[in-house]
Amino acid sequence: MDLALYHPEGGYYATPGRRVGRHGDFYTSVSAGPLFGKILALHLAPVLSGMDGPLRILELGAHDGSLARDVLEALATDAPQLIDRLEYAIIEPLEALALRQRERLAGLPARIVADPSQLEPRAGVLVANELIDALSCHLVESTGDGWQEIGVGLASDRFTWKPLGNADPELVRHLPARPAGYRTEVRPFLAEFLRPLRPLVSPGRLLFFDYGFERAEYLDPARAEGTLRTYCEHRSGDDPLDAPGTRDITAHVEFTSLREALESLGGEVVRFENQSRFLTAAARPWLLGLEGRTDAATAKLLRNFQTLTHPGHLGSRFHVMEARFGP
Repeated sequence: MDLALYHPEGGYYATPGRRVGRHGDFYTSVSAGPLFGKILALHLAPVLSGMDGPLRILELGAHDGSLARDVLEALATDAPQLIDRLEYAIIEPLEALALRQRERLAGLPARIVADPSQLEPRAGVLVANELIDALSCHLVESTGDGWQEIGVGLASDRFTWKPLGNADPELVRHLPARPAGYRTEVRPFLAEFLRPLRPLVSPGRLLFFDYGFERAEYLDPARAEGTLRTYCEHRSGDDPLDAPGTRDITAHVEFTSLREALESLGGEVVRFENQSRFLTAAARPWLLGLEGRTDAATAKLLRNFQTLTHPGHLGSRFHVMEARFGP
């Protein structure tokens, strides 16, 4: 999964082309228009205003930099007092994406680095929109009386699933008994992934937008084939071994593990709710300001807001988890 998505020469995210939006492979809240960034800025402004000294918004999985641009432009309008002490930092190890981000963010207070070690600590907020679902995962399958790990082999010049033997007990310690053949995904390294990032927004918040379930729902007995999927031209596929590097590969987020990782690093989860509830609360002042307006531009904005919050669109599919960290 790491190679198929992030290899600097043949990886899906490293190769040229539009991945997100109507003419890409999938939609995100950002590709729906700049309103997501504006509402996020409404949430971030009071959080950042309560912090002292130089500030940072740190984004992971920034794609082409559109969310960074939308947030910075909204803050410049709605909270200009923050801009002079704010740095918008993006960690982007793929040079092809970093180049696109630099082009999109030219003239804005943005900094793009390849590695967390290039950033010094600052107070601020980490933002990750649809990042955790694209982190690689272990695939495990029940044997009826235990769990085995499934890897990738080669047969007749084609990639194929290959049993690797009994799974490490630590890897499957949270998994309940399931019938033989039941498959699911595990990401045991979330705390390790977040550990070097946490000091870069200290004190601060870590804010994640993604799709998935808490553990009990994620491991529902009816979800026997797991959540590992591919996306290409807005069509979902169930074979991530087919044409790797040409399509997105994703697995839903198991939010209980994310919560445990954040708490193991000293964080306190202060919010876990669906995107509709989060955005509606954050956007309340903006929505009140639109009362009585009937022009075409306002109608377009409200349609965009419905796309972001309606249960049939992105509102219930996506969840928001926010954790608070002290100094």
